[in-house]
Amino acid sequence: MITDLRPILSEHPFFKDLKQEYLDFIVGCASNVRFKPDEVIFEEGGEANKFYLIRDGKVAIEILAGQHRPIIIQTIHEGDILGWSWLVPPHLSRFHCRAAAETRAIALDGKCLREKCEKDHAMGYELLMRLTKILTQRLESTRMQLLDIYDVNVKE
Repeated sequence: MITDLRPILSEHPFFKDLKQEYLDFIVGCASNVRFKPDEVIFEEGGEANKFYLIRDGKVAIEILAGQHRPIIIQTIHEGDILGWSWLVPPHLSRFHCRAAAETRAIALDGKCLREKCEKDHAMGYELLMRLTKILTQRLESTRMQLLDIYDVNVKE
């Protein structure tokens, strides 16, 4: 059983090359978790006080469409992160997320991280910049998916 998550955190792409002092702060907010296939991780509109570093497995990020089946907008895998709503008030999940396969992850407590970011603004800025990069990638992925769905020819 792993008791010190520092090596796992430092090797994950999201925290790669993060200052050791920041990792030392963050590790106190981290824990190992597992999700079974089809287990709901976030409910759209539900409280969002965690985010996850995906270690292995698959997670479907979905939007709920009334009485229709949920629409998968992205599937994430090992090396990805899940969740950013922990950082943005009112801390409610913007998406419905479920494990698409057996998934192992590191859970990071958003409340704990917000408190640490308030105490160390430089660390908070570093985390915000890393999350912004992920958000930009996800928005671009969604944009491309919408172009594909609506069969829009994009001029290069």
